[in-house]
Amino acid sequence: MKKKVSFALCAALMLCSMSVAALAAEPMTEADTVSTMISTADTLPSVSAYPAEVRASEENGVYRLEKVYYLTAKDDPATIPTADFEREGRTYTLLDLLKNDQTETDTREHIEVVTLESKTKDMAEILKMLEPKLEVKTEDGYEGVLSLDHTTIQVEATGYGTSSRTVTAERTYPNLSDADVALVPKTVNENGRTLTLSDVNWQEAAADPTDGYDIPIRYTAVASYTGTATSNYATGYTVTADYKGDVTRTSCDTVIYTAVFSSVGAAASAKSSISFNWLWLLLPVGAAALGGCGYAGYKGYRHYINKKRGYAA
Repeated sequence: MKKKVSFALCAALMLCSMSVAALAAEPMTEADTVSTMISTADTLPSVSAYPAEVRASEENGVYRLEKVYYLTAKDDPATIPTADFEREGRTYTLLDLLKNDQTETDTREHIEVVTLESKTKDMAEILKMLEPKLEVKTEDGYEGVLSLDHTTIQVEATGYGTSSRTVTAERTYPNLSDADVALVPKTVNENGRTLTLSDVNWQEAAADPTDGYDIPIRYTAVASYTGTATSNYATGYTVTADYKGDVTRTSCDTVIYTAVFSSVGAAASAKSSISFNWLWLLLPVGAAALGGCGYAGYKGYRHYINKKRGYAA
């Protein structure tokens, strides 16, 4: 019978040991490991900005970290990491993201003269060629958008060509004594141009009948004159116009961002990384209960033996 009691106690101890081993192995299951890796990957920030300076301080058990970032005015502050993180066993949480704009600008008035080539001096056509706004960047770093000043538009011819044409004129010379070209002027003036005699058409103006025949005694000369007229024309035009407005230069393009994080110590980190399993509290109770059952069985068996021996005596 002693062997049976000892076997019961051993069985109870083995069950307790198996329970402890099972509880110890439970947090290390493959499913939990994968879940932890996924959760950690999700919480990692996509870092594209790095601090230029990190300042640490502690007061009354509260730890602070200040991460200082130097960005330009065009940079996106959303690239600054603001998620919780761990450092030296403490979990830090963002309190504030401070902005200190250090940018400095200088503004002045600017006139930009624009020159264009045109085939016409028609102002309606020229206005189509000129943009109402002009974006400029000067050699000394000023930038801005200027507006067209219509009152400054000037059009000048870039060169001239010469064209020529034939000019004709006609003159009538009546009552000439003879049909003689010598009686007709060789040149005439037409609108300031000198034309040369090219042809004469003779007409009888009067006749004297003699022996039954009409003998011409007066003539009219219709003279044709020709000449060449030349004129100059513009071969092209140069258009100039002023664009006016304010331009700005940035002398300092720095914006300082300070991310302030706070931590109350290592306790927060420990609570977030360890999940307490209440089954651990049941292990001592189970072991005590199993041990008590074994001990009670053993005592009952001893009482039974002693009682049996008393009857036998």
